[in-house]
Amino acid sequence: MSRFAQVCYNNGMKIIAYTIALAATAAFPVVAEQSAPACVPVATPDSAEESSSSYLFAYFSNKGHGGRKGEAAGLHLAWSEDGLKWTALNGDRPFLVPEVGKDRLMRDPSICQGPDGTFHMVWTSSWHDRIIGYASSKDLVNWSEQRAIPVMAHESECRNTWAPEVTYNPDDGLFYIYWASTIPGRHSPIAGMEAKEKGLNHRIYLTTTKDWKEFSPARLWFNPDFSAIDAALLRVKGGPSKWLMVVKNENHTPPEKNIRTAWIDRLADALPPSTKGPVTEKWVEGPTPLQIGCSIYIYYDCYTRRRFGAVRSDDMGNTWRDVSSEVHFPADARHGTVFATSRSVVQNLIKLHP
Repeated sequence: MSRFAQVCYNNGMKIIAYTIALAATAAFPVVAEQSAPACVPVATPDSAEESSSSYLFAYFSNKGHGGRKGEAAGLHLAWSEDGLKWTALNGDRPFLVPEVGKDRLMRDPSICQGPDGTFHMVWTSSWHDRIIGYASSKDLVNWSEQRAIPVMAHESECRNTWAPEVTYNPDDGLFYIYWASTIPGRHSPIAGMEAKEKGLNHRIYLTTTKDWKEFSPARLWFNPDFSAIDAALLRVKGGPSKWLMVVKNENHTPPEKNIRTAWIDRLADALPPSTKGPVTEKWVEGPTPLQIGCSIYIYYDCYTRRRFGAVRSDDMGNTWRDVSSEVHFPADARHGTVFATSRSVVQNLIKLHP
């Protein structure tokens, strides 16, 4: 029996993941038709980076707190060592209460750790607005003053700015902030959206920043032939391209409401409109991807059944297997983001806010 380490990346952060394999056989064989470089574990000597990463899940909850309903109660955090069992921190009470936006919500929190170690968070602050919420922290406990970023203030007809995500791109040193918006008459019409979705017909928009003070003009970034919400990105080691995007097809007639995937090489360009899938069942949302070794997980909110589900690929996205029965999330957890960070950060959270 041998111990192997695979250098992988999650949201731009270098991590070392370990696999136990018999003899020299890779634990995760690659499907024959895979054209990308194989994700083959290679033996490495022990180092300070071994077992240095843990995983966090930032989410909102259906549980209310302090007289606030769930979506307005604030930021929740859970941690995991294996990506399967997720344990709520702080007694599943909020770490941060929302203060910006017309509705003062904190739905769909997305957290990304920058190269200097600072955590940056964006979230949905209102159901119908043209801003998103933002705050930063060095330790996920003490947070900066909250700000409203007016990402769509220039679009007077914009109806919403939903589920913003933030991803650090090491290729250009920029933070990519992207979200779903409907601008009436701007996007190709989708059957049934007027009658069933109150006219909402979303596409994914983007702005970038280096310092969180100046932002590029918002632009249409992902324009598929379906209503798209809840996009999220994962930097993948050993994949057919640098980035895996997961996104929800929000079409209602006939109902899709499922998760699609796409591989992307360059984030700076407009994203290609084609996707693969679906890789999940219907009536799910809020996908969030994570790479552990040579496996890729996509977790998602089964919002009609009030639970979380997951699929896993061991062949770099060629095939996906439902592993919902293997994952355990806090009760009432809703749409959020998983990410890797140092074990010391997680241990500090466990110590201060078990």
